[in-house]
Amino acid sequence: MSSFDAKDLGRYPTKSGVYLMKDLKKRVLYVGKAKNLRTRIRQYFMKSGDDRAMIPYLIKNTDSIDVIVVPTERDALLLESTLIKQHQPKYNALLKDDKRYVNIVLTRHEWPRLTIERHRKKAKDIRNTFGPYTNARVAREVLDLMNQIFPLRECSDQELIRRTRPCLLHGIKRCAAPCVSLCSKESYLDLVHSVRKLLQGKDQTILDALKREMQAASEELLFEKAASIRDMIEKIEQILSKQHVDNSAAKNCDVLALYREADHAVVAKLLFREHKLIGSEHFPFSGVLSHTEEILEMFLLQHYEKEEIPKEIFLPEQLENASLLEEILTETLGKKVRITSPQKGDKKALVRMAYDNAEAIFKKDQTGRENRDLVLLQLQETLSLPSLPRKIACFDSSHTQGENPVAVAVVFVDGKKEKELQRYFSLEQKGAPDDYASLKEALTRYCKQTEDLPDLIIIDGGKGHLNVATRTLAENNIVGIAVIGLAKEASLHTKGMTREKVHRPYEEPILLPKHSPVLFLLQRIRDEAHRVAISFHQKKRSKSRIKSRLETIPGIGPKKRALLLKQYGSMARIEEALNKEDSSLFTIKGITEKDLQNLREFFSKKDAL
Repeated sequence: MSSFDAKDLGRYPTKSGVYLMKDLKKRVLYVGKAKNLRTRIRQYFMKSGDDRAMIPYLIKNTDSIDVIVVPTERDALLLESTLIKQHQPKYNALLKDDKRYVNIVLTRHEWPRLTIERHRKKAKDIRNTFGPYTNARVAREVLDLMNQIFPLRECSDQELIRRTRPCLLHGIKRCAAPCVSLCSKESYLDLVHSVRKLLQGKDQTILDALKREMQAASEELLFEKAASIRDMIEKIEQILSKQHVDNSAAKNCDVLALYREADHAVVAKLLFREHKLIGSEHFPFSGVLSHTEEILEMFLLQHYEKEEIPKEIFLPEQLENASLLEEILTETLGKKVRITSPQKGDKKALVRMAYDNAEAIFKKDQTGRENRDLVLLQLQETLSLPSLPRKIACFDSSHTQGENPVAVAVVFVDGKKEKELQRYFSLEQKGAPDDYASLKEALTRYCKQTEDLPDLIIIDGGKGHLNVATRTLAENNIVGIAVIGLAKEASLHTKGMTREKVHRPYEEPILLPKHSPVLFLLQRIRDEAHRVAISFHQKKRSKSRIKSRLETIPGIGPKKRALLLKQYGSMARIEEALNKEDSSLFTIKGITEKDLQNLREFFSKKDAL
């Protein structure tokens, strides 16, 4: 309950400034600005002063209100933004650091390769930076397509230096193998030049060449080759068209719109560069007390503090402080920035399109659900992986004092578990338990059985397990797959309670923070592998014990045991069928009346015990 004394309202200054509403524990609940602080604060306590739905909750929990007087409205605007970011109040709209768009980059090496990086505020090398792509999935599709068409290397710099013979990618014509000098520097740079032209949108020459190649293949009756080239052409046109939507009304601008219901809101942003729509972003807010105008103001200040500022920004409504915001953003960019609210024509239509996007996003996912593609990108950055870990396999094993050893490979694609790709291994080792031998056997069998190998392999264990996995891959001539070992400090399979240590080949281990999205993803994958391994072991152990018990029954040999287990699956079901004189017992080929009698005697002796 609020202990704020409304009698104190008359003591506040009438100057412009910022106010901070705090609870009993002096935690900041809300930060606001005002031209006249006394008048603005009074409105919260007047019955007709403010009709926002969250006001009663705010007033109920407010114990004190602090104010900071500043000389100008501009100072108040900047101070409000700073205090919101500092205190992260419950009832303010706070833009999370959600670096949403990425670039495809040609690395600056002797033998360049393509990779995906987060959008930089100021790209150092525009000639080799392509984007931005607001949809990480689209960026990955474009990257995969480039790697299919142009055989640039995909390996890391260290691997490039260490290679002594071509990898599997060269065998399938996905790499020119510069690591062992199977291509000249000149021919490789020609490939790089072609990649650059295609990603810059100057793709007509390449498409024409592919169409001529398709026509030639068709005339030579090489229909499969022609069909493959046709599919490639369609894929190029389809993927690149996603990033190019022409609009003459927008040369270099961002279009913003906001959709809200009660205290939940979404800001949608459309990015236009050189009259082309290159993508969109959305930013969810929840528990928001601020007015729409305040949300947009804070969004402009917080978002463009880190991201690229266009020359023009279109808003759904005219802001009272638009001129001040223009000054601030202009100083940041170093060039004039215009903030406008179009009232008619094509520009107004763009704002409407942004609003439709905001509404659709809000209704699809009101709480701003985690974006799996971004977490995968963050995983790549955090662990310095050579490529985006689109497909991840995690290995774990289980046994009971060396009895019935098993291992599993659980596979996640795009952050989601793919059960049909899961693999189970009944291990052949006997005697004392050996986790290293279990891992080696499972990993070897998996690599031999799987055509589409993962981008990242996670081992449930520390440095020793990681070394075994690395050696096993090398022995099988498997390259291009990143491997990490994941181990809790306390070696417990409890989620989020202890810090995780990530082991990497030839690198120092990394300790991940408890609340890192990367940590949660790795934990989820590792814990799922652990659960599946234990479940598989328990089923195998149960069947093994059933077999052991059946072995004590006269006349029930290996073949008959297998027939009974296939039909019923457990001892309890076999006994139930005997008690009910189930007709299915008499239809099992190889099971005689004598065998059934022996089974009855066995279960009757068990019951007597």
